[in-house]
Amino acid sequence: MALRASHALRRPSFLSPLVSSRPSSVRTGKFPVGCSGIGSREARKLVLDVKERLEKDCCSLPVGKNGRDDEDMIYWFLKDRKFVVEDAVAKLTKAIKWRQEFKVSELTEESVKSIAETGKAYVHDFFDVNDRPVLVVVASKHFPAAQDPVENEKLCVFLIEKALSKLPDGKEEILGIFDLRGFGTENADLKFLTFVFDVFYYYYPKRLGQVLFVDAPFIFKPIWQLAKPLLKSYASLVRFCSAETVSIEYFTEETVPANFRE
Repeated sequence: MALRASHALRRPSFLSPLVSSRPSSVRTGKFPVGCSGIGSREARKLVLDVKERLEKDCCSLPVGKNGRDDEDMIYWFLKDRKFVVEDAVAKLTKAIKWRQEFKVSELTEESVKSIAETGKAYVHDFFDVNDRPVLVVVASKHFPAAQDPVENEKLCVFLIEKALSKLPDGKEEILGIFDLRGFGTENADLKFLTFVFDVFYYYYPKRLGQVLFVDAPFIFKPIWQLAKPLLKSYASLVRFCSAETVSIEYFTEETVPANFRE
């Protein structure tokens, strides 16, 4: 395979305090024409409509970055809801409340250090060949019976935020890789798998570009059959593949994650 230029990330391995992402192709007051065919002027009007609704009906919600007056965030949820104001207001209100309750802004490298040191999940140091940040989950290091589920969820959200904060200009999605090599019954956790996809669906819509389930053993199949209906439309993003496929199709020899090197 021909070597391509290295896609090194431009930010440090961990950000503390956490830096949240904003849609890189969107700038406040400048809304591009989306796939729905809506013009930037109309999009701007809809953003202001949502902003006014939130100020009127949800004045207790926080303002500022990722708050009810964050026009970039409003635009992103409008785009997700096909520019239907009522739907965008409802989903955005739920997302902002969740961020408050989950205390997303307080997540830091230090706050997730203990669970992160298990090596069960990490943001890769390089982009994939499509210039997407990469979030890797090593399923064989996930032990739901022994590890605190709340800490697992905090690590998950921290890493999602970290990956999104690394989005290069013009890119909007990340790649998720579930390394299922060595997966056993002690690693099975349907509740956590559902949590991961629910977080993307409700709070980070259209941020997950694709999910790779790598070298899934036979024992994983019944778990997938149970999980698939719970993942909603995100189930269509899943691709079952081999470790070799990951290294050949998604990375160069220089950028492939260490655990996928030959």
